[in-house]
Amino acid sequence: MSFDIALSGIQAINQSLDVTSHNIANAGTYGYKANRANFATLVAGNQLTGVQVGSVTQNISKSGSILNTGRTLDASISGRGFFVTRGDDNSLQYTRVGIFDSSLDGYLVDASGRRVQGRAMTPPSTDLGAEGDLKIPNGAIPPQVTTSAAYVGSLSSDWKIVSGFPGPDPVTPDTPPDAATYNMSKVTNVYDTLGKQHSLTQYFSLTGTGTVVVNYALDGNAVGDSMQLNFDTKTSQLIPDDPNVSTKITKPLDLSGVDTTDANLWPNFASGAKLAPTLTIDYTGTSFASGEPSTATNTPTDGYSAGTFSGVSIGNDGSVIAKYSNGLTQTVGKVVLATFANEGGLTQISDTSWLASAESGVANTDVAGVGNNGKINVSTLEQSNVDITSELVGLMTSQRNYQANSKVIQTESTMLQSLMQAI
Repeated sequence: MSFDIALSGIQAINQSLDVTSHNIANAGTYGYKANRANFATLVAGNQLTGVQVGSVTQNISKSGSILNTGRTLDASISGRGFFVTRGDDNSLQYTRVGIFDSSLDGYLVDASGRRVQGRAMTPPSTDLGAEGDLKIPNGAIPPQVTTSAAYVGSLSSDWKIVSGFPGPDPVTPDTPPDAATYNMSKVTNVYDTLGKQHSLTQYFSLTGTGTVVVNYALDGNAVGDSMQLNFDTKTSQLIPDDPNVSTKITKPLDLSGVDTTDANLWPNFASGAKLAPTLTIDYTGTSFASGEPSTATNTPTDGYSAGTFSGVSIGNDGSVIAKYSNGLTQTVGKVVLATFANEGGLTQISDTSWLASAESGVANTDVAGVGNNGKINVSTLEQSNVDITSELVGLMTSQRNYQANSKVIQTESTMLQSLMQAI
């Protein structure tokens, strides 16, 4: 009997050594969770007959350290949660390994080729759609005519008062306005319907205390009528026309009468190119104070030229950001994370992937930072949670246990041999 008990100990230790060796071998595997061999007593009837490895469990809840990779498609989770992927068998699989890429057919996939799950977004809308495979629009995008722009800056109350804009002659490419009739000019890039870039120049003129008049020129030609900005000299803030209606201060610049077919005045317009009938410029937030004026040289607009897909990246909030050759970036969705009532009950399908089970409960999915979900760290990866020191100590312990059980077998063999000789 003692022979069988010692043999079971050696067999159990061998299984434990397999687990320890596997942990050490995967100490550098991203997202790996250390395994542990759990010993259990073998019982036959009311007799103890040895030992066995009753189960092997993973330490899923313990996070590994975070490694900075510098790659914009790498991501780790700070806190609870798993990335959700869809396998080839259509099953939802959960992992902590955030090594992502875009597939040839235009989906966000992980390092195993599984499609990452998220909630889609269709620009320019910011509303999140239903959860599913994250599709990345990796084709060309058409040009967008500019219909709105924004200028937020600081105008100087130290300017001297000027008048007579633009001077004796109309503003054309060959006759710019008299520099003595304005205090500052700013250029905004706008786009026509074919995606051609044009320059909209704003000329700011201080015409009285707290009053700034803005005039406009497109590609050097005067367009639209002027805009008067009125400031409260005590607060340095813009005064809305009717604060009961809106606190926004906008200028609907009328471009409907601009005839761009005259090649002498408008040489930058291709045949068939048009401007938006109205270009709305938002001045909300612009201030008026002593000192140097704003140094901004451009203002954001909603227009752009045609572009082709050039890559994708992950944002700190889990946003999937598509990038295009024209410099445009669009958020096309957000990665979702899954949490479980009992993470330890997940069914392991690989060293870094799991399936939901009856013991784990159903997955609760949402975007990062919502509910129990952790936050996403971009350009980082979670490393293995294996503690090499503990594993090496475990190896030494297994070695001593192995030697002890071998000694039991050797001793019993000697005793049996002595008994046989005595007989």
